[in-house]
Amino acid sequence: MIRRLSILTLTLLCAAVSLRAQSLDAFKQRLAEPVSGAALFGRAQVTVTEHGDAARAVADAARAGQRLHIRGFRVCIFSDNGPEARNGAFAAQKLFEETYPGVKVYMDYKIPYFVVSVGDCLSNEEAIILKGRVTGTFPKAFLKNEEFPISNLLD
Repeated sequence: MIRRLSILTLTLLCAAVSLRAQSLDAFKQRLAEPVSGAALFGRAQVTVTEHGDAARAVADAARAGQRLHIRGFRVCIFSDNGPEARNGAFAAQKLFEETYPGVKVYMDYKIPYFVVSVGDCLSNEEAIILKGRVTGTFPKAFLKNEEFPISNLLD
């Protein structure tokens, strides 16, 4: 749970530093403001705690042009190395985009395989749920470990 909160904190800091070009203090202030509708659940208070040099590390990485990566999961919906593999990969990608709009699709060629995978899942459980959704259309779908840029989660 703490790891997930740290990832979320880092992700939010990345968004604040690189995507919005706003100051860290303005971002902290925005996080501390109550959300409309919070009164329904009583008074809530948000405390933002910056751990160590997280903000500096994120800012340094953004200035250096580094792409921060995270380990997660994707669902592989197609993998083949036969003579029609390329056409099959394009067909799988197109079918997925039409059937499941809003879920990211990635096609890759890892010699000698064409691979189409979907989603940017942070947890195994999230990937299992996505696999359950797509199994009706792609019955041979399976989970795979991936490392992908944090920016994929911010788009």
